Amino acid sequence: MLGKIVGIQDNMVLLKLNVKLEEIQNIINLYVLFEDKNKKIIGEIIEVKGDIASVNLVGEFVEDKFMFGISKKPSFNSSSKLVSKEKVNNILGIVDYNEKKDLYLGTSPIYDNLKIGVNINEFFSNHFAIFGSTGSGKSCSVARILQNLFEKKESIAYKASILIFDAYGEYHTAFEQLNLKVPEINFKAYTTNVDDTSIPTIKIPLWLLTVDDIALLLEAESRGDLPIIEKAMKLVTIFAKEEKEVLKSKNDIIARALLDILSSGKSPAQIRDQIFSVLSHYNTKDLNLDTPIYQPGYTRPLKQCLLIDNTGKIREMELLTTFISGFLSDDVSLSLPDGSFKYTLKDLYDAFEFALISEGVLSSDKVFDDYNVLKVRLRSLVNGDYAKYFDVNEYETREQFIKEILTIESGRKAQIINFNINFVDDRFAKTLTKIYSKIFFEYTKNLKKRASLPIHIILEEAHRYVQNDTDIDVIGYNIFDRITKEGRKYGILLGLISQRPSELSTTALSQCSNFLIFKMLHPTDVEYIKQMVPNITIEILKKIKLLQPGTCIAFGSGFKLPSLIKLDMPNPAPSSNSCDISNIWFIDKK
Repeated sequence: MLGKIVGIQDNMVLLKLNVKLEEIQNIINLYVLFEDKNKKIIGEIIEVKGDIASVNLVGEFVEDKFMFGISKKPSFNSSSKLVSKEKVNNILGIVDYNEKKDLYLGTSPIYDNLKIGVNINEFFSNHFAIFGSTGSGKSCSVARILQNLFEKKESIAYKASILIFDAYGEYHTAFEQLNLKVPEINFKAYTTNVDDTSIPTIKIPLWLLTVDDIALLLEAESRGDLPIIEKAMKLVTIFAKEEKEVLKSKNDIIARALLDILSSGKSPAQIRDQIFSVLSHYNTKDLNLDTPIYQPGYTRPLKQCLLIDNTGKIREMELLTTFISGFLSDDVSLSLPDGSFKYTLKDLYDAFEFALISEGVLSSDKVFDDYNVLKVRLRSLVNGDYAKYFDVNEYETREQFIKEILTIESGRKAQIINFNINFVDDRFAKTLTKIYSKIFFEYTKNLKKRASLPIHIILEEAHRYVQNDTDIDVIGYNIFDRITKEGRKYGILLGLISQRPSELSTTALSQCSNFLIFKMLHPTDVEYIKQMVPNITIEILKKIKLLQPGTCIAFGSGFKLPSLIKLDMPNPAPSSNSCDISNIWFIDKK
């Protein structure tokens, strides 16, 4: 018998030891079995002072099956003994290992390398988070877990779809040769480095984006920005198509803009200049500056009807109004793009600029100033380096776009798809990850058979992207919050990898069910974990400050109880090593 119970308070049992500590192994973190009649209660030794051990109760055996949590406390007459390694396997390990159902994670540093794993459904059917300070082993743990998943001997996770948004381009080396080990498994990579011709560049088909996506892209700051964006997207259905397909509609919208200018009450010179400006950029074969206007006895081009006479007036104002009104049509209606045709950033810019005109923005300096910020951002995007990511050669549907990402050139399934977003700034990387995540969310949401294609989105340095930002104020939701709240039923799951959990969205974090926490020292982050992570205890918080690199505390729905796990190094490892200062600095004397 290990000792006698001398005190029980809350969830803690005080045990007076009757063994000589110097003659046995270190018993901190070992499990104790308290047994009395039909009760078999398990506790973990968390502290020893003198001959008194503090044992935290964690669960009990019910019909030889370990259950987390306790329904009863041990009596003072209960016997106590250390749990044997065989019994510990029922608590921490995987009983009756099944390749299709279980995943090996690592070993117990407490119990002589006892193998510890997790039920695949319990872990991968829920959102998960991996936290740790720089150098604590986060990237290596992600690589090792996925290597274990795809290197099983008898079962192939062929239909898995793991999308990694790689903040530093670390994971390519960990998975690029996975196909050589398991021929059925394929790795695919995309990059934001447009100079690297060996890897496809990340592309965003603009025509697959919604009003919400464009608002994110332009960093809209209020809901009041949405109407002009929506108007521009409706107009792009006109400006991006061949004129012969939309001639009637194009004539109508140009004519309405011109009539607004004619009736604006501005000076004749301003009216003339604005009409010249509009028709110089937006015109059709029927309605342009050289369109002939017939009058009895002579014909003049439209631009000549804009001449200002000696009295300072446009003499042909009434004639112009009547002529232009002839292009109006009652059966023209504009709708948002449905993804059935291709358009470019330039098309969107032209539509946006015309939207300002057609909404009469030119008549209000204040409204123009408010919307001009969006226009300037769009123009910067059109003319900037990031325009390359929207330069898609071939038209493709949403389904074709998704299929292209999830397959390799031979048409076989790709299981790991790595997006290297290291070559764009954090602001654009955040927008990019949101747009891609939203596209995949909408795709899985609309599948005929719900959750028939599970997709996991793993975000490295998630605190850069999954934030408590302004999306809710602008578009009404944050896509990552929405995925964490709704995604499980559609089969789209998030994995959040971060060294700064305190900067993460509280909503997204609260929906995570499983956690791997590596060494963390920052008091703000430790306190945040304490407040946000369910079922975390003071004992766990104490441990995470002292963990060795590659060792984590794992807990959540996939684990019977919080477990200390040492993960093997991945082979090959991701490119996440620290800078080798000594080898760079020093050279041998000649």
